[in-house]
Amino acid sequence: MDDKVRFDLEFPIHASPQLLFQYISTPSGLSEWFSDNVNSRGELFTFIWDDSEEQAKLLSKKSGERVKFRWVTDEEDGQSYYFEIRIQVDEITKDVSLMITDFAEEDETEEAKMLWENQIADLKHVLGSV
Repeated sequence: MDDKVRFDLEFPIHASPQLLFQYISTPSGLSEWFSDNVNSRGELFTFIWDDSEEQAKLLSKKSGERVKFRWVTDEEDGQSYYFEIRIQVDEITKDVSLMITDFAEEDETEEAKMLWENQIADLKHVLGSV
C-alpha cells in the first residue's frame, strides 16, 4: 500500500471563531457543508454522502480552536492518518482562517485539495462570507 502524503491548506474566512467552531465540531454544523448528513454517537461520527457513508473517530477537540478525526477504515488498517480542521486568528489583524491538515495518496493529492476547496466554498456560502 502506498504511503499517503500530508498536505496543509489555509482558507481565510469572514466569521467569528465561535460560530465557525459550531460548523466544524457538531453533527448539525458539519452536515451544513461537509457532507449530506452527519450522525454521532460519542466519539464516533458517521458522515453520509448520497449512497455512501464513512465513519470517523473524533481524536481530539479543543473548544473554539480545532477538531481532529481519523477515518475508521484507516484505524482498522493500522494507519495513523487523520484530518484536522483548525481555526487560526491572526493576533494583529484578527483575520480568521481555517487551517486544514489531511493526507492523500500522492497521485490523489490535487484531487483531495480540490475537494477541500469545494467544501470550504460551501461552508463560506452557508456562513454568508463569500
